Amino acid sequence: MAGRGSRLRPHSLTVPKPLIPVAGKPIVHRLVADIANLLNEPIEEIAFILGDPAFFGDEVVESLKVLASQLGAKASIYRQLDPLGTGHAIMCAEESLSGPAVIAYADTLIKANFDLDKDADSVIWTKKVANPEAYGVVKLNDNDEIVELVEKPENFVSDQAVIGIYYFKEVGVLKNELQYVIENNIINGGEYQINDGIKRMMQDGKIFKTGTVEEWMDCGNKEITIETNRRMLGFLAESKEDLISDDTELTNSKIIEPCFIGKGVKLTNSTVGPFASIGDNTIIEDSNVKNSIIQTHTVIKNATLDNAMIGNHAMFDGKFTNVSIGDYSALK
Repeated sequence: MAGRGSRLRPHSLTVPKPLIPVAGKPIVHRLVADIANLLNEPIEEIAFILGDPAFFGDEVVESLKVLASQLGAKASIYRQLDPLGTGHAIMCAEESLSGPAVIAYADTLIKANFDLDKDADSVIWTKKVANPEAYGVVKLNDNDEIVELVEKPENFVSDQAVIGIYYFKEVGVLKNELQYVIENNIINGGEYQINDGIKRMMQDGKIFKTGTVEEWMDCGNKEITIETNRRMLGFLAESKEDLISDDTELTNSKIIEPCFIGKGVKLTNSTVGPFASIGDNTIIEDSNVKNSIIQTHTVIKNATLDNAMIGNHAMFDGKFTNVSIGDYSALK
């Protein structure tokens, strides 16, 4: 979680990207819960690798401790103060790297239903994609074992893209290989990469398998995050999850589902939805809002919003349509 999420600015200027809500729940909360459901066994510890305490402060740490406790686990907090790559970030949590573990990047959401092959030394989660040349993909042998990781292949290798979630039967093995990578200054793209540790494990004969997810949803920038919000609302509606708070106040207004409506929301002379997520204590007047994310304690007036993303404690009054404004901003 240590990155600053620069592609999602201005929203990530005040809130760490993994804590920005999608369909009413922070990205990292959804991801951790989805992984826990897929593993279907008790989790002892969740280690969070954060960045600078000035940005990832006490409030962030407390929210992550609550998240872990909800899953019956303890939270361990580590810091990556220099952006030296995925392998370096993992090694910042060195004290927690023992036993079976899942490693995940915190800007991805998934929808999956498969049995994790816990006899394999590692499982790399993948998604079948139509354009594998745009991704890092896995190369498989005749036994469907991963024998190579190939970044953006010019020639077809496979259509299974690596999504950034990994299972290790003994994560201490990866720790040892990453320690070698760092000590020997093995750098790719100017950083220490998890892939270099994984490749060393493969060279040592460790067995890697795939776990293929049904859906892989990114939250990298504003456009993609809104699309992920749209898809997630659709999935939650299919599962009959209650997404609209009981205390929503409607005055000459209607909600077109699927939508997430948080607590204390007031709608007056407005239509909200479909595919809108409205945060707690937001007020919407004389407006139409669809396919958008509006965070908490925000006021929207006289607006027609589609494909919009508006932060917390913001004020928006106008006839703009496709907008992206961060926390504590005002357009009047």
